[in-house]
Amino acid sequence: MDHHTYPVTRSEAEWRARLTPEQFSVMREHATERAGSCALLHEKRPGTFSCAGCDQPLFKTTTKFESGTGWPSFTEPVPGSVATTTDKSWGMVRTEVHCANCGSHLGHVFPDGPPPTGLRYCINGVATNFTPAS
Repeated sequence: MDHHTYPVTRSEAEWRARLTPEQFSVMREHATERAGSCALLHEKRPGTFSCAGCDQPLFKTTTKFESGTGWPSFTEPVPGSVATTTDKSWGMVRTEVHCANCGSHLGHVFPDGPPPTGLRYCINGVATNFTPAS
């Protein structure tokens, strides 16, 4: 994790109590879930994907698209919901996406998405919860 202070902060023990082991690995230790392993990859109902760490709304299904990568992909986040940092791990430079509210790692954003933004927010499904629109 970076050393930025976020509105929602928890101790490591509190994060471990709130998140599953897989969620903790992805969201707090920057791991990646196995491609195609999350049921939310196929979620198409109207609704909102929120941070599993703090419940902040992150993405609407109206911005979700099938990228063929094995991870839920979106063209844009809910305004103000995510922040980015430069990720130089794995011998490459990527743009990491994290929750602007709690700092949890969500995935990465790439400049190969469809219009209107041309961006592909490639998000670990395990880092989100889905709430259908009412």
